[in-house]
Amino acid sequence: MQKMLLLFVLSCWLARPSSAQAIKTPSPSAPQFVRQDLGLSTIELSYSRPGVKGRKIFGDLVPFGKVWRTGANQATTLSFGDTVSIGGTSIPPGKYGLLSIPGADEWTIIITHQTDVTNAAAYKPDQDIVRLKAAVNHLPFSVESFMIIFADLTSNSCNVELIWADTEVQFPITTNSDARVMTQIDNVLNKDSRPYYTAAFYYLENGKDLTKALEWFDKAIAQDPTAYFAVYQKARCLAKLGRKQEAITTAKKSIELAQQANNADYVALNQKLIASLQ
Repeated sequence: MQKMLLLFVLSCWLARPSSAQAIKTPSPSAPQFVRQDLGLSTIELSYSRPGVKGRKIFGDLVPFGKVWRTGANQATTLSFGDTVSIGGTSIPPGKYGLLSIPGADEWTIIITHQTDVTNAAAYKPDQDIVRLKAAVNHLPFSVESFMIIFADLTSNSCNVELIWADTEVQFPITTNSDARVMTQIDNVLNKDSRPYYTAAFYYLENGKDLTKALEWFDKAIAQDPTAYFAVYQKARCLAKLGRKQEAITTAKKSIELAQQANNADYVALNQKLIASLQ
């Protein structure tokens, strides 16, 4: 009888639900992945976003004068699809670590070959690629979740902003896509299929030879006389050259073409341009 009772108890114990199953819960410092186009390529950022949660952050939770992984949990990394420049140092395409040393009024930003630094003890200064100083901007409000954003974007540069609590610091990244674009323009325009509009627009937007841009806009319009957008950009080019009356006449022509194409946006753009010239 005792043997049968023991077997019954044992069978009940083996049949019970397992208490060791994994439980998935939200991350207290949610990871974020950001992809940003820059120049002719992209930058990819991976980091985690801790919260303030009522704590004093800089100078306490994140000590001054010590290496910080610039986030939480995982290592913070930047990946470049093209050669970029940071702090005057040229950095080839690849994946790199982003570290920092916070201070009360100034931070040190570190770009390193190390992509796995999750604590200061793992940091190796001999793996540094570049160090640069970044001034602290004290915000008049508090940001709860740490964030890294790409701001002030141009065709060849952006600022990386680190924002948390009442603190913001930033550093610039630049890339020289201009030389590559100019080479493409020179090569492509010597072929039968000539993208005059693209070349002219690039010249107009990037402060190149406006007389040459105007010549190419004319050729683009000759390729497609109904291209109201090309006529509008020609009007802008004329305005920048100081040829206001010609710019107004050209903008009026663009309005006619845009109305025929039922494009109210370009009608409005041309009207705004004309108003600025009168």
